[in-house]
Amino acid sequence: MNRDLMFSNKNNAWCTPRDFFNKLNLEFNFTLDPCCMPKSALCSKYYTPLEDGLKQDWGGEIVFVNPPYGKQISKWVEKSYLESLKPNTIVVMLIPSRTDTRYFHNFIYNKSEIRFLKGRLKFIDMDFEGREEDRKLSPAPFPSMLVIFKSNLNQ
Repeated sequence: MNRDLMFSNKNNAWCTPRDFFNKLNLEFNFTLDPCCMPKSALCSKYYTPLEDGLKQDWGGEIVFVNPPYGKQISKWVEKSYLESLKPNTIVVMLIPSRTDTRYFHNFIYNKSEIRFLKGRLKFIDMDFEGREEDRKLSPAPFPSMLVIFKSNLNQ
């Protein structure tokens, strides 16, 4: 796997494994995927870089966020936290487990439910042109965590 892709906000080709998402979706019943490409959208309602999910209103949605893992990740974390303060809004983020960052301490710690994932999550290469079942799964070069923002947790 090209590790530069995992840390770049220029490429969204490394996407959430469908089976991992499906298990979460059974629990949360997601309605919005705000940071994806059309071919990687996991919900019927989604925003691509063209619509810029950071500029959209997520109020009233149950949101699954697997943001680009580059320099903008802090903006996605802040946006997720702020949107979760709106009524009837839940935001679930899949992000690297980087507990030493400012965004972790400012917007996640003591403001969310955190689930650390055992092992390394294997991401899908959405740029692969063959059959979906033949796409390569590449393990992340970092541990991952789920961050769950619910308004009742933020008060």
